[in-house]
Amino acid sequence: MDEEDVGATSSEIEPFELNLSHRFLEELPEEGFLLNNLNPLKITCLSLLGNQISVLPDSISLFKNLVELDVSSNGLVAISPRISELKNLSNIVAKNNNIEELPKDFGLLCRLENLNLSGNKFHSFVPQIFELANLRALYLGGNMINRIPPQIQSLKKLEILYLGGNRLKGIPAEMGYLQKLRALNLCNNMIESLPFTLKWLSSLHSLSLHNNKLTTLPIQIVRLKNLESLSLRDNPLVVRFVKDMVFDPPSLLELTARYIKNHNMKYTVNDLPPTLVRYLDSARSCVNPRCKGVYFDSSVRCVKFVDFCGKYRVPLEQFLCSPHENYRWEEYSFSSGSGVSSDEEDELVPRDKMRKVLLG
Repeated sequence: MDEEDVGATSSEIEPFELNLSHRFLEELPEEGFLLNNLNPLKITCLSLLGNQISVLPDSISLFKNLVELDVSSNGLVAISPRISELKNLSNIVAKNNNIEELPKDFGLLCRLENLNLSGNKFHSFVPQIFELANLRALYLGGNMINRIPPQIQSLKKLEILYLGGNRLKGIPAEMGYLQKLRALNLCNNMIESLPFTLKWLSSLHSLSLHNNKLTTLPIQIVRLKNLESLSLRDNPLVVRFVKDMVFDPPSLLELTARYIKNHNMKYTVNDLPPTLVRYLDSARSCVNPRCKGVYFDSSVRCVKFVDFCGKYRVPLEQFLCSPHENYRWEEYSFSSGSGVSSDEEDELVPRDKMRKVLLG
């Protein structure tokens, strides 16, 4: 072992990947083997994917300059506390195992940016996660988590949060403090309502809420100006919304008046009957601040909704732009959904509009 390698940072050594995936390993190679055949300090990426290692042993600490570690699909039940000695680790993928707890000092991994623990046996957020101040992506899908603690707000740099397939029934208001969050996946839970503080997620591009128990969404969701993909299928609100709205399209009068107003067509009291003039003068601006359209009795196209089957586009538009002053928002909430990710379909609408509101 070269003395100058000890304590080297990941930027000072040449990256080297050791791929031990699918080798039927039940443990890491012995220390002697590593030292005689490989210099562990040279290894920056280590893949142990698809083996039979039930405990990640103390010898993991030999890889001092490790940046990426993949121990997925091993049946792993425990991780050595000495993993906290790997100060250069930025990416840990340990999905599809049997992990229930993390080492006490796991939070000392100060450079960790990506942590994937999906498909394990966590019943709660372990507190060590909230010590990972540089975390940018956290995947905890497919566990048994029933609550998100308010400490979630401590992950200020978080950009991706995946919590699909858990047992969540609600979302804490503190979620709204994750100002850098771009993608939030809460699908396949038991969520019944969302806090209005989600309106503060100004960077949010993708929100997946399908297969929950939502009956309403907070009206403030229209303020998410960067939201491009909203997934809501298999929620009670979708069924009720479509049932209530699909048979009540805008009238011909409304569509005509909307066209006149949106295209600034000129008219005078001498051109039209007084009743039509009064109707045209009753136009109201859409509640969506990014929309330049108007509405009268039902709807106006302010955001171009896309459902990839074309069946429910009009009702979705009708919801967003048709609130009268006494309109009961709680009865007609945002609706639709799909698990399709934003890169699985062609872009069908302009970039400055919401791209997908899906009904499944």
